[in-house]
Amino acid sequence: MIDDPDSRIRRLVSDALNGAHDLVGRWGRIHHGDRRARRFGHFGVGSIVGFPTGVVYGERYIHIGSRTLLADHVTLTAGMIPGQAMVTDPVVRIGDNCMIGRGNSIVGHFSIDIGDGVFTGTNVYVTDQNHVYEDTSRWIGIQDPVEAPVGIGDGTWIGSGAVILPGARIGRHVVVAANSVVRGEIPDHSVVAGVPARVVKTFDIEAGWVRPPTP
Repeated sequence: MIDDPDSRIRRLVSDALNGAHDLVGRWGRIHHGDRRARRFGHFGVGSIVGFPTGVVYGERYIHIGSRTLLADHVTLTAGMIPGQAMVTDPVVRIGDNCMIGRGNSIVGHFSIDIGDGVFTGTNVYVTDQNHVYEDTSRWIGIQDPVEAPVGIGDGTWIGSGAVILPGARIGRHVVVAANSVVRGEIPDHSVVAGVPARVVKTFDIEAGWVRPPTP
């Protein structure tokens, strides 16, 4: 079967566009030692920030460990606006050997500490600041927000669509189910799920996996 001219042109244009897309993605990534990487408070050897990025600013208050991969479209910020002087340093710390999924948003204002070997799915949202609803006569968006440190322990997996709220202290080797909303203390070696997230099982060195009693 002989292709018509339009089909051949379409294939050529498609190949050219996809090749250019792959090339831009490959060369647009941020690597250790790049000019853009030097804006960060720390950017470890072997780490990569994918291209295109989401919104990225406040880099001097953001520390990224070694051999950590941030996928494309990841938003990574410290402060409300670019150039803001922060009261803590680092504001956001991501450890070694982490994999931060596509479309994640890590929005720091005070302290977000992500341990080593943390993996996340797509579209996870992590923040240490939230709006309050103390004065019912005023718009919520103009009321002073509150901040509380967030910690995510080593070896934790956070499923797609999860939201990690201010004050969340997630232990080591925790699984956070997809679309969960997490706040408060989460013990080591546990699985949490739901809105709000609750512990659905924990690991005991003698008994193995244990489910909490039904309330």
